[in-house]
Amino acid sequence: MSNQLPIDAIAANEPEKARAFVEEALGKDFAYVCVIGTTDTSLIPGITVAGASPELTTYTPPADVEYVLLGRCRCIPAVPVTPEGIPTPALITRASIKLSNAPALVAVGGLKVKPKTPYINLGGEHGGDIRTGRALPRETVSEVYERAKLLGRELSKACDFLVIGESIPAGTTTALAVMVAVGVDAWGKVSSAMPNNPHQLKSEVVREALRNAGIEPGSCADDPLAAVSSVGDPVIPAFVGLVAGASKEVLVIAAGGTQMGAVLSLLKGLEPDALENVAIGTTRWILEDSSSDLVGLVKQIGRVPILAAKLDFSQTSAEGLRYYERGFVKEGVGAGGSAIAAMLKSKGEISAKRIAYEVERDYASLITKGYAE
Repeated sequence: MSNQLPIDAIAANEPEKARAFVEEALGKDFAYVCVIGTTDTSLIPGITVAGASPELTTYTPPADVEYVLLGRCRCIPAVPVTPEGIPTPALITRASIKLSNAPALVAVGGLKVKPKTPYINLGGEHGGDIRTGRALPRETVSEVYERAKLLGRELSKACDFLVIGESIPAGTTTALAVMVAVGVDAWGKVSSAMPNNPHQLKSEVVREALRNAGIEPGSCADDPLAAVSSVGDPVIPAFVGLVAGASKEVLVIAAGGTQMGAVLSLLKGLEPDALENVAIGTTRWILEDSSSDLVGLVKQIGRVPILAAKLDFSQTSAEGLRYYERGFVKEGVGAGGSAIAAMLKSKGEISAKRIAYEVERDYASLITKGYAE
């Protein structure tokens, strides 16, 4: 699985293309943009732990970007945690961006609670429960996609490569639904922020969603935005549009876990040439997750390299962070991709160990100030 690279990362797919991507981006400046959104799918009990309770998942995306930009959250009194008290991967993202002194932006796909930071509104809306088969208005999905393409094009003028992350609770479930709708065999392959991946629940939700939408597996292959409208979420069209717009001019790191399978599958249907300039940036925790299969998903879609940051919290003194080594959280808010970008910009001087040290120091500060559990 591994391939020697000049940074603390693993080339998990298409190793030659991964190395070429790294060599082209090495020493270059990047910008980071986080796409955030919410969906009522996250209110289904047991579907996600991206929040201390299902109701609080509505606050997780705005709180994530508030922490990335401000170093604390404003819409809630503490950083987002799982029910077990495990902190958001936004800590990794902030540490990586801070160490590399890179600009960070927020793009809103559709939210109930807006962040108390500057953000770019792409004109979307909060997503409905996909079990209805009517997640988002089709016209809105198309508009968000086109606006995001324009934003991606403009951002490409201001950086050498672009890192795109996301935050949306229940995003792996909506991604599963979209992938199946466009013809990707994703059953049992998406990840979870929990060690015990609730595949059965996710599959039941997705089957109900597809049934109520009148969608057979693969029937949306020629109209992938229809899949998003019926069973997707507001982050997907925004993320895909950003990649499609930016990748015409610069390299793009699609920063995330198995949700990136949905992003790539839509790009394949809408802007197939964009796949040539994209790499997935994730964490080794995603690769080591035996309950999911990011590599298998990507291989069905195209020859896209996967880079995984070799982050390690096993030696940290913070109990909440050590849970990452036990299969919790794994990825989110562009954590792996932003870490890889920091390593690339610094030509490896920013290491996985240095990022972990910065995360531990920031987390200790949050606890001291009462901003974390």
